[in-house]
Formats: sequence, C-alpha cells, structure tokens
Amino acid sequence: MAVKMASDGLWQGENSLDFALPLLAVQIAAVLVVTQGLAFALKPLRQPRVVAEILGGILLGPSALGRWGAFRRTLFPEWSTAALDTVSGLGLLLFLFLVGLELDFRAVRRVGPRSVAIAAAGIVPPLLAAAGVVPLLDLAIPAPRQASYSSLCVFLGAALSVTALPVLACILKELGLLGVPFGETAMAAAAVNDVFAWTLLALALAVSGGGREPKGPPLAPFYILSSGAVFVAFTFFALRPLMARLARRAGPGSSSGDLACSGAVACALLAGAVTDAIGVHPVFGAFVFGLAMPREGGVAERIGEKVAPLVSGLMLPLYFATSGLHTNVDNVEGVAAWGMVALVVAVAVLGKFTGTFAVAVAGTGMARREAAALGVAMSAKGLVELIVLNIGKEKKVLDDTTFAIFVIMALTTTVIATPLMTALYRQPPTATTPESDGMELKGGDACPA
Repeated sequence: MAVKMASDGLWQGENSLDFALPLLAVQIAAVLVVTQGLAFALKPLRQPRVVAEILGGILLGPSALGRWGAFRRTLFPEWSTAALDTVSGLGLLLFLFLVGLELDFRAVRRVGPRSVAIAAAGIVPPLLAAAGVVPLLDLAIPAPRQASYSSLCVFLGAALSVTALPVLACILKELGLLGVPFGETAMAAAAVNDVFAWTLLALALAVSGGGREPKGPPLAPFYILSSGAVFVAFTFFALRPLMARLARRAGPGSSSGDLACSGAVACALLAGAVTDAIGVHPVFGAFVFGLAMPREGGVAERIGEKVAPLVSGLMLPLYFATSGLHTNVDNVEGVAAWGMVALVVAVAVLGKFTGTFAVAVAGTGMARREAAALGVAMSAKGLVELIVLNIGKEKKVLDDTTFAIFVIMALTTTVIATPLMTALYRQPPTATTPESDGMELKGGDACPA
C-alpha cells in the first residue's frame, strides 16, 4: 500500500504514527534514547558502545518489548521497516567509507610481516572450523536451509574469522595502548584482517547466488569476481592518481575542503551503487573507494572530521539497533540450539586466540601475557561481524535461527574482550604514549563502534 509522507495533523483526525516521516522520526528518537541510556549504564564496565546499541535493538525488538503486540504495531509496524532499514543501510555505507578512509597502512609496513603472520594465524583456524560447524548446524536446526553448503561455509567462515577494527581501536584507546608497540601490532594485524574480511565477503557474495537458485549464466560467479577485480584496479590505478592531483590543486582552503567532502561522499555512494550492480554488496564499493582516497594534504582527515560525527552519532547506532530489531532470541530453542551458541562462541574465541597466541609467541618472540592479550583482542567481533551477518540474512544465506545464534556470539565475544584484556594487560605504558599514526577511527571521544 502507498504510505503518505506526513499527516494533516491530530485536529484533522489523523494519527501521525500512521505516516512515514513522523513515524521514522519517533523510531530514531526511541532508538537513540534506549541505546544511549544503555551506553551510560554500561560505561562503568568499559564496554564499547556497540554493545549498548545491539542490546537496545534487541530490547526494542521481538525478543523483549516487541512481544507486546500494541508496542510493535504502534512503533515498529511491518510497513515501516523498509524506510528504517534504508536509512540505517545508508549510515553503514558511509561508515565503511570512513573505515577505508582512515585505514592507514603505514603502521602495517612499520610492523612488517609480523602483522600479516599474526592476522593469518587468527584467520585460518576459524575459517577451517566453519566447514565442521555447518553440518552441526544442520543437526541442531532441523529447518531446511536455502543456501548451498559451500556458500554457507564461506559466510560462516567470514563471520568466525573477522576482527572488528573499530571495536579493537576503542578497547586499545580505553586501555591507553594505541601508541605502544603492542597496540600498533594489534591494529596492524586487525587492518590486514579487515581487508581480508571484505575480500572474503565479496567472494561469498559471488559464489552464493544470494542463497537462491542462480538466475544468470553458469559463469556468473566468475563474471562477478572479474568485474569486482576490475573495479578495484580502476579505483586504485585510475581514480586514485586523479584524486591525488585534484587534492594537491585544491589546497587546504575551507571552500575547497567542503567541495572535496561533498564530492568524496557522492563518489563513495556511486561506488556502492556500482558494486551492487556488479553483484557485490554496496558496502564493498564504499570501503574500496575510502581505501583509495589519497592521504596527501590532509584531505582524508578533513573529510573524516566532517562526516564522522553524523555517521557515528546518528546513523550507525540506527544500523546496530535494526540488527537487534531483526534478532529474535526466541528462535534459538532447545538444548541443541543453545549448544550451538556455546560451540560457535568457543570456535570464534579459541580459533582466533590459539592461532594468534602461537604465532605471536613462537614467530615474533612476544611475551606470553602480551600474546594472550593480543589473542583476546583479535577475538572481538562487533561491527564487522554484524555486517557479515546482516548481509548473509539479506541474501537468504542465513536463516533466522542461525542469524540469532551468530548475533549472540558477536555480542558475547565483544563483551568479554575488554575485561579479559584488562586482566591480561594490567601494566599501563610507562613512556609517554605517542599519537597513533592514523590507525584509530576518529569520531570524537565516543568510539563509533
């Protein structure tokens, strides 16, 4: 049915909550009030803000307040979900642009092969474990799945092996470790992990066929991967040099800075539209375009300063909350399903921890206590995990129960990361902590995720 944008008012006998714009405004206000209240309550526990945002969505969703039919029909009716999901998806697109924009690989080059080795050691074990988790999921969840075994393995492998770089940055900042060698190693390894995660996600989207029967030619996955590779090459080898010349010509003036910011945001949105047309999710295009933005002249930093407050303060919390709204914990029924929750959490934590710990101690000579703290840090999921899960659900690769199981896992691994790291890395840095070389995501004092 067609929904009008705004009502004629209460005095004309119309309920504003039956119209798109006022309902969306009330929904956003409700999400912000609940999530900020939870963030304040969890602040003494030193939890990342993403924990409060996911919990806020779950509280407003079918697992808690959404059980009350009148609440659900009034504040979150089914016809309103498209608008809410679109606004939150736009926030996600811009945030991934910022993630790419503020990933500076100078720290990776400075740490050297050590960061690549640590990242690989944390990726491979959980990625391989996904092949064993899928058959167990089939036993624990009797409902038939729509996705093929291979596509589900790739998606779950990505979900189990990722590290949330923004969450890790928040934890390290909270503990005062961003500028010390331990923090640099962790951030560099997480940056490598992030790039791998998006590459793996692009591969998963190419081979999955959206969890449905393929509608295109048999070679469609090959065409998608080839087109994606061409897009990446064009962005880095054609657009990046052009943008660098324009940045040098524009200079540091305020008016040119505003123009550069508007142009960069527009290009990031267009890049998302291009990768969606290719068959890869729009967030991949925005992320790659952010990575390709030149760092000369402080252009990237000025764009981040202008865009980050709106995205991290308003649009991104909405995305996390909608993830919670789409999560129904009641779908996880019975001993077998909750056993799968415990197994998935164990695989996600122990897979990352053992690989990272072993390579950090044996390969880099790191002290055991620091290596253990690094293993815990690399287990934090948060943002990237939720993006993978939401895309998997959107593409019909993950059913509602599997989605709920992995959201619980993401929440659990993020909640335990800060207290475990605090216990393992008690000693604060003795020297004056230098400034981070661009690896921290900027967004004010409040961490974006």
